[in-house]
Amino acid sequence: MDWPILLVVAGVLIAMGAAAWIYTQRRCSQQLRGRFGKEYDRTVEEAGDRGRAEKILKERQQRVEMLRLKPLAAEDQERFLKEWQSIQALFVDDPRTAVADADSLVHRVMRARGYPTGDFEQEAADVSVDHPEVVSNYRAAHAIATRARDDQETTTETLRQGLVYYRLLFEELLESHEPVLSEVRR
Repeated sequence: MDWPILLVVAGVLIAMGAAAWIYTQRRCSQQLRGRFGKEYDRTVEEAGDRGRAEKILKERQQRVEMLRLKPLAAEDQERFLKEWQSIQALFVDDPRTAVADADSLVHRVMRARGYPTGDFEQEAADVSVDHPEVVSNYRAAHAIATRARDDQETTTETLRQGLVYYRLLFEELLESHEPVLSEVRR
């Protein structure tokens, strides 16, 4: 074979390999963005680099796949739902305690499902794999609960929003596929 022909063939093969690699990277990025939604963008911003963020998200997926997550038994769903109803009723008289109780209940439901608890950032990361649409709500609810617990200025409206955020995650974790309760009212 002639050297010029070999160079052209080698160039074509290199170009095809590069195109396949670029296609694979874009497809992987699209899949991660589709799975994680806003959490993808938040992780890219936090990591400062798309490649590093995608590595973090893939590691999250692998970690959660290793967990033994399980659905709740019907009696556990019912018990947790009754606890939620009590918390929501408590909000009228003691919104600060209701938000703290909602935080505690969400942690107990997570533990019952098989999520490790104790480190909030790890909890949020784990939840983001299967519930990316509510993880930002979970972060916001946790921030509100922390401010309320630390006796920082929190209005009743802020506490109501925190309870609503917790409810959204609670519904997802409960897997009841029906709204738990109506909107929290002041």
